[in-house]
Amino acid sequence: MIRFIFKGVLRDKNRSLLPIIVVSMGVFLTVLLSGWMQGIFGDMLIINANQTTGHVKIMTRAYAENQSQLPNDLALIGIDTLLPRLQNDYPEMQWVARIEFGGLLDIPNHKGETRAQGPAFCKAVNLLSNPQEIERLNITSSIVKGKIPTQKGEILISNEFSNKFNVNPGDTVTLFGSTMMGGMMIQSFRVSGTLNFGSTLLDRGAVILDLKDAQQALDMENAASEILGYFKDGSYHDNLATNISKHFNQKYSSTSNPYAPQMIKMRDQNNLGQYLDLAEHMSSIMVFIFILSMSIVLWNAGLLSSLRRHGEFGIRLALGEEKIHIYKTILYESILIGIIGSAAGTAIGLGADYYLQEVGLDFSPMMKNITMLMPHLYRAKITPELFYIGFFPGLLATTLGNAIAGIAIFKRKTAQLFKELEV
Repeated sequence: MIRFIFKGVLRDKNRSLLPIIVVSMGVFLTVLLSGWMQGIFGDMLIINANQTTGHVKIMTRAYAENQSQLPNDLALIGIDTLLPRLQNDYPEMQWVARIEFGGLLDIPNHKGETRAQGPAFCKAVNLLSNPQEIERLNITSSIVKGKIPTQKGEILISNEFSNKFNVNPGDTVTLFGSTMMGGMMIQSFRVSGTLNFGSTLLDRGAVILDLKDAQQALDMENAASEILGYFKDGSYHDNLATNISKHFNQKYSSTSNPYAPQMIKMRDQNNLGQYLDLAEHMSSIMVFIFILSMSIVLWNAGLLSSLRRHGEFGIRLALGEEKIHIYKTILYESILIGIIGSAAGTAIGLGADYYLQEVGLDFSPMMKNITMLMPHLYRAKITPELFYIGFFPGLLATTLGNAIAGIAIFKRKTAQLFKELEV
């Protein structure tokens, strides 16, 4: 029976070609868009985690309430004691201290007088002692000119800032700001290199310096704006992050002390919870839309096929074949067509996703005025679920569409068969 139906599908192109093309296109689009959306959301979350949120973040309660103002007078103190405790209590995570602050970058001329000035967003990380921070911030790949700092007193500045004010590696610049105690900070640094993050928010005036240099300049010895925690496998696990943050807050946090440390997971920062929920449900939404739309299309295709095969069904009924048997053969035929179309669509979709994963599409010219931390190169991500996320819905949609259309067979009246055949 299966062999007979298979030959019929191959030989009668009018019966199978259109449904196979429709299913293949639907499965292809489902696999392509699902992989691409997962890649985009995944990259966006990774960028936010690496740059600002971590998988969990520890700040004082007072700092968290005014985080947008970067109030380092409310920063964490005693981090030399807190960091070893964190590593001991939560060994499944890596912990790093960072300082973020705003300032004014002054560029002198050959006489030492101010030639140009520009606002700077400064981020202090362990450049000299923690290579993982360099990798996490993608500094090596972002270098445009010069090199990564190798000694104290060296900084990295954005390449856009460098081009705008004609600052090159080797030049000395002065950073103005305020210390943790409210005093005036005036500190000179040597530009080690320039970098380009690909994000408007960071490229307008980012300054990267070593944590020790920032602590010394800001009078923040043994202090930091925040401590970020990262799971060692590099992926965010919401359940684990929830348990860790609850345990930490119960042990260390105090609602009555505004300077007590407070841990916040990534989902609860920068409205990222909405993006995580959207990423989790995107595939389900796309599959539902695909099944619904494909079922309607294939239902109509099945009705047209039934009209074209009206005489065929009449002859088979006249020869004594039961209606239920004809209906079953239509279902078997639709399953075979669904398998062929879904397999072809999945293969083409995976090929397109692989290309987008390796090459990606560059949207940087369209993102010049976007201040969110988003990737400029949009890539897809091939995951195990892509191998079946379109295949089974394609098979289901084909079977469902033909099952609905095939009900018309049971409405055929045997008494009219000979009259139809005479016509």
